[in-house]
Amino acid sequence: MPGPLLHVGATVMCSHGGQAQPTAPNPRVMVSGQPTVTMSAPWVVAGCAMPPPPSGNGPCVTAQFVTCATRVTSNGQPMLLLDSQSMCAPTATPLLPVACQTRAVAT
Repeated sequence: MPGPLLHVGATVMCSHGGQAQPTAPNPRVMVSGQPTVTMSAPWVVAGCAMPPPPSGNGPCVTAQFVTCATRVTSNGQPMLLLDSQSMCAPTATPLLPVACQTRAVAT
């Protein structure tokens, strides 16, 4: 299903309210004046409210996307979309892309 491309300026949060940022932006493709992100880039999470053990299994520290665009790539890597699915470590909860640009759409 088509969806907007994720970019560095997109608002992406962990399920507990932490802010997520990609570690390797893709400057080859720019949208809204900002680099996009490919599936291979790991993400770091800051400010996760999930408590550490024994109260919980958090906080979220890193995340990796597991689904992506099926037809659009950059530098041989699939691009991330607003509806791409991910998993945080060590909590195994998803990242939630909340807001991103809407002009460039991919499938």
